[in-house]
Amino acid sequence: MRRRNFIQGIAASAAWPLAVRAQPLGATRRIAVLIGLPQNDPEGQKWIKAFLDALRPLGWAPDNNLHIDWRWSGNPAEMQGLAKEIVEQQPELIVTTTPPVTAAVLNETRTIPVIFAVVSDPIGSVFVQRLPHPGGNATGFVNLETSIGGKWLDILKQIAPGTERLLVVFNPKTAPQSSFYLDALKGAASSLGLTLAVAQVASAQDIDAAISDFAKLPNGGLVITPDSFTGSQAQRDQIVSLATRFRIPAIYSLAFFVRAGGLVSYGVDNADLLHGAGTYVDRILKGEKPENLPVQLPTKFEFAVNLTTAKALGLTVPDKLLSTADEVIE
Repeated sequence: MRRRNFIQGIAASAAWPLAVRAQPLGATRRIAVLIGLPQNDPEGQKWIKAFLDALRPLGWAPDNNLHIDWRWSGNPAEMQGLAKEIVEQQPELIVTTTPPVTAAVLNETRTIPVIFAVVSDPIGSVFVQRLPHPGGNATGFVNLETSIGGKWLDILKQIAPGTERLLVVFNPKTAPQSSFYLDALKGAASSLGLTLAVAQVASAQDIDAAISDFAKLPNGGLVITPDSFTGSQAQRDQIVSLATRFRIPAIYSLAFFVRAGGLVSYGVDNADLLHGAGTYVDRILKGEKPENLPVQLPTKFEFAVNLTTAKALGLTVPDKLLSTADEVIE
């Protein structure tokens, strides 16, 4: 997938007339939203806030002129059943997050408009035909930025200059896009004189075994790429705990790892993708077709540092790097 195939930016939408707020109940529009995280997951709640924050200025008021059927699941085994239930209710459109959820919904319908977010490879996953003109019933917002691999290693090396070995951890079933990141990581590792190993995991036991084994030798560092499995609350807490126990500096793709005690993160702001999804909901409900709305590339990134964790690991975050952080935890 080439960056130039993406259409950057989110097209601006005209403000919805204020009179829409006073529409009678009979004019209520119906949509469904399926979030690929457990309902109590703080990251999922952040996504929903961004989504609603996009809708309100455009005149959409939940429980007034917009009914939203919310569904949540962090369990891939449940997703097909949830997707079937949603499609049977025939909402006007469906918003999905993460590749497993999007795949489940599109297995059930190729007619109801689908807006996806936090999806990495919509062409390879056969969600769309083309990025500028998706051509089917789906479009959305992608969280893939392959060149970010070099940025991860540069940041980690600045904070932990003694790092000589790297372990990249992901689940190939929930993060098939990791092959894109690996190409960039291999090139960056070679230029920095780092050796690179890969751990493909599918369970908590796999994660424990991979990191514990890697920790047997010194000067190692972890790279956790975007993945709905390792990013689930149970697994993210497990990975942060293991990195702390074995004193391994780690860089993560998402800031919620840092809020959970991880060292540093740099990656796509997924909440911003949900904000974009809200603007597409507005446009489709006003008559536009998903086949004509381009799939969008991420434009907003988050850089977070946990100084408490750095201190515990005996590391110093350079002032120049720290000054660029969006979030600093002390």
